[in-house]
Amino acid sequence: MSQMEKGIENLMSARKCLRANFEKSKALGVSLEKAGPRFDEIIQRLPSLEAAIRPIRAQKDALGAVGGHINRAVVPATAVLKVFDAIHGLEKSLSDPQSDLPGYLGVLKRLEEALNFLGENCEMAIQWLADIVEYLEDHAVADGRFTSSMKEALTSLRELHSGEEKGRLDGGLLEVALDRLESEFRRLLVENTIPLPMSAPALPGEQACIAPSPLPVTVIQKLQAILGRLIANNRLEKCISIYVDVRSSNVRASLQALNLDYLEISVSEFNDVQSIEGHIAQWGKHLEFAVKHLFEAEYKLCNDVFERIGLDVWMSCFAKIAAQAGILAFLQFGKTVAESKKDPIKLLKLLDIFASLNKLRLDFNRLFGGAACVEIQNLTRDLIKSVIEGASEIFWELLVQVELQRQMPPPPDGSVPKLIIFITDYCNKLLGDDYKSILTQVLIIERSWKQEKFQERLLINELLNIMRAVDVNLETWSKAYQDVILSYVFLINNHWHLYKHLKGTKLGGLLGDSRLREHEQYKEYYSAFFLKESWGKLPALLSREGLILFSGGRATARDLVKKRLKAFNEAFDEMYKKQSNWVMLDNDLRDKTCQLIIQAIVPVYRSYMQNYGPLVEQEGSSKYVKYTVQSLEKMLNGLFHPKRVKHGSFKVRHPSGKFSNVITDQNQMPPTVKS
Repeated sequence: MSQMEKGIENLMSARKCLRANFEKSKALGVSLEKAGPRFDEIIQRLPSLEAAIRPIRAQKDALGAVGGHINRAVVPATAVLKVFDAIHGLEKSLSDPQSDLPGYLGVLKRLEEALNFLGENCEMAIQWLADIVEYLEDHAVADGRFTSSMKEALTSLRELHSGEEKGRLDGGLLEVALDRLESEFRRLLVENTIPLPMSAPALPGEQACIAPSPLPVTVIQKLQAILGRLIANNRLEKCISIYVDVRSSNVRASLQALNLDYLEISVSEFNDVQSIEGHIAQWGKHLEFAVKHLFEAEYKLCNDVFERIGLDVWMSCFAKIAAQAGILAFLQFGKTVAESKKDPIKLLKLLDIFASLNKLRLDFNRLFGGAACVEIQNLTRDLIKSVIEGASEIFWELLVQVELQRQMPPPPDGSVPKLIIFITDYCNKLLGDDYKSILTQVLIIERSWKQEKFQERLLINELLNIMRAVDVNLETWSKAYQDVILSYVFLINNHWHLYKHLKGTKLGGLLGDSRLREHEQYKEYYSAFFLKESWGKLPALLSREGLILFSGGRATARDLVKKRLKAFNEAFDEMYKKQSNWVMLDNDLRDKTCQLIIQAIVPVYRSYMQNYGPLVEQEGSSKYVKYTVQSLEKMLNGLFHPKRVKHGSFKVRHPSGKFSNVITDQNQMPPTVKS
């Protein structure tokens, strides 16, 4: 082979070799390009791989001990995690306690138990995990970033477990469940609570009925079950607040139906007790209804619902209901009456208040006798004290008031003073079945407070002294008249009034029959004097003397008749004019007195006119024959009728200023007394 051919062959071999190497390089480049992302992934995994093989680089003793630490921490941590999972599994079962209360309460109890487990074990699990992290960090067994992340997680968990955040280990599930249970507690109360209407009063001799518990037994059992779970979670005060709010609102609704606006009346809003007399009567009935029915029912229900918790709790609950429902307003109204202006009528009203309170005394002691009702006890005690002191003061002042009336002038019409009418009726009321025993009890208590002994006849003797003072008043007033005839009318009126209105009464029986007969005899005695000294003098003016002798002297007889008729007419007119302003209140007394006057005047006048009237009838008969027999009788029958006037209230002026509204003006006429 030539040198040239050999060179070409070498070139061809080199070319082929170059081409082969180029293709290999190209293929290697493609392979390298494809391997690039894998290199990036390997680079990213290198730190974790480094951390994973770090224990291999750690000391053998450290690696050997780390397993025990991990095992001790994993067991409680795993248990805690399982409980967390169980808690979240209970959430769906705690949506509505109304549909299945027992089931709801059962699930809630399991939730509480789970949370208790967490509370008892979570701290231990956290501590063991913290120990292992500390071990890993101290012996460089784990990566620093890992141990740092673990320490942050454990710190957050420890903060969550401690302080106010402790209850949120369940994510607030327990609080929501308890709130729903409180709502169910309120719902059960509201839906089963209705106002109690005031029933008709019991018949005499019947026992006042006690209202039954206003909630069904099943509802009470549900309330007690709810209370058990809420109390276990320190929510008793909230339960009591809900219970008091609902039940006190119900009692208020029952009372509002009675129209109790009068309870808000202040001392300055009424002038005297008479202006609210009807309210005081209603007050006793309303208070009895409130205590015996409304508060009795609440007392029993509080006991039924809260009895398992303790006496102090349910008594405190009842005390709050009673105070918020309005018992204090009832007591304050009585206090307002007791503090109002003093007058005799007020004594009867104070006795009514005392009777109402005394009737409810045992109920008050039983319902409001606990330490929780101290405000009600204090106000009740103050009210009773004010009533007893006020009633006693008024009673012991009565005699003084009667004696002070002597300073006032008697009625100008000779009628019965309002004091006499008032005091006889008043004393009879005090001696009546409605007031005597009550007043006696009040006076006994008042005397005991003063360390004085109560005498059996103390009340009787005081009333007798008052009636003796009335007799002295009558005598004093009768002497105050300038016209003695009018004083006779005054004495006739008053003795007859005392006789008629005391006969057959408690006060009359106390005075005795002989005393009453004296009043009747005095009436007859002064009636005779009245007739003799007034109308009885008129018939003498129609004398027949001298008229018979002048049978032949008609003119002279006519002159005598004219003169005597004129004198009679003038005397009659004067007397009639004066006495037409005088009054006899009693119909029987007035009719009888008028008839006595008619019998004394009319027959004489009729006979005189029949015999001597013709002598003067022809000349100006109206001048001398002024009255016919019929007109004269009619005029006399019209005497002593009372005039229609406005009636004032009772007032008296008292040096101490203690009384007002006793007697304003005893000259004003009371209504006619019916026979």
